[in-house]
Amino acid sequence: MPEPLRIESGELTADEILDALREGRRVVVQTEMLGGVHEVTLRHDGSVFYCDTPTTLHKHEDEDGMRTCVMNMGYAKDE
Repeated sequence: MPEPLRIESGELTADEILDALREGRRVVVQTEMLGGVHEVTLRHDGSVFYCDTPTTLHKHEDEDGMRTCVMNMGYAKDE
């Protein structure tokens, strides 16, 4: 398994994050939430995209859902 890509929130575009996920890499995003700095792990198993936060695991059935999530949550920078 490839090394996870570690980034800070807003460092990459949604396309860059999705490219890494499609390549089979996990993307670990360091972000501020819940009054502190936390890591969120984004991954793709070939059919479902996952967003594992400190409080919950979100699933997205398609790339558009994952794109919307990373943009809305501020994990990706504006394109």
